[in-house]
Amino acid sequence: MGTANPAEQVKLFVAVMYAPDFDLAGIADRLAERFGEVEFGYGPVPFSWSDYYAPEMGSGLQKTYWCFAGMLNREDLPGIKLWTNEIETSFAINGKRSVNIDPGYLARDKLVLASTKDFFHRLYLGQGIYGEVTLHMREGVYRIFSWTYPDFQEKSLHELLIKARASLVGELRKTAAIGKK
Repeated sequence: MGTANPAEQVKLFVAVMYAPDFDLAGIADRLAERFGEVEFGYGPVPFSWSDYYAPEMGSGLQKTYWCFAGMLNREDLPGIKLWTNEIETSFAINGKRSVNIDPGYLARDKLVLASTKDFFHRLYLGQGIYGEVTLHMREGVYRIFSWTYPDFQEKSLHELLIKARASLVGELRKTAAIGKK
């Protein structure tokens, strides 16, 4: 029989898609107030993989990706997703979003994104939020699944995640060393 153990801490990951005239600084400030500084970032890049969001958010969308310094507990993800949904609503114009904030976490072996939508490959986390393993790390390379969003298949994003993962592993080692003293 296995023994239940606490899960290792993880790094907060956030993907932000926004209309071209949206001031991203307000989102960055609110996230930094709550989670600290951005340690690694990628973007902005044109969101050219799909026009799914165009009816609501318009065309010419941009996307940026951030990994935050420090650590968090995995069980915090549902609350973070609910909070980012509130931020999206606060910036909506006439009921239409001008920003889409997708939080998740980076663990040693995977990138997990939070969602309000259930599907066969998502697990219920609580508070109406589901978790999706979007990428997994194997043999030093991020691997995709059939459901991995096209932008998360980009090698440039994987490079960001590899740097953030190295930082995570370093922090976990420090924490483990302190715990053994």
